[in-house]
Amino acid sequence: MSTSAITVETIDRGPKAVSRRVVVDLPAEAIFARLVDPRRHHELDGSGTVRDGVSGPAPLKAGDTFTVSMKMFGLPYRIKSKVTRFTENREIEWRHPAGHTWRWELEALSPDRTRVTETWDYTDSLATPFYRLIGLPKSNAAGIEATLRGLPRTIGNG
Repeated sequence: MSTSAITVETIDRGPKAVSRRVVVDLPAEAIFARLVDPRRHHELDGSGTVRDGVSGPAPLKAGDTFTVSMKMFGLPYRIKSKVTRFTENREIEWRHPAGHTWRWELEALSPDRTRVTETWDYTDSLATPFYRLIGLPKSNAAGIEATLRGLPRTIGNG
């Protein structure tokens, strides 16, 4: 399946969440293996903000913390996250210090086909006005779409 043939669906998770879904010809286990290795998150990232400087365990599991190098608006920074949801080969979520979360949900449709949903949820964030001021919901939506469209290339290449 080419990345241009992937249809990205918008999912309504409420007014303070950005969520997109795709179906890809990849096993859920292969996708999950990449998600639980924070050292490889920069390979998945379609936004261009995640860098490869990471500290923390791999594979991740519930309760683990990890720190990732980031760059946004030309400014480098590091962010520490905590895994707050974890179901093997189905779901992983991590929470940032400001209260927003990134969640990945995987539904195996067959051994080699998976429905993938990525959500950035800032419902509990203390920084909602700032996020809206700088246009983060719109830019995160574009980043999520690019990430999901790129899964066959990034996961398919091992």
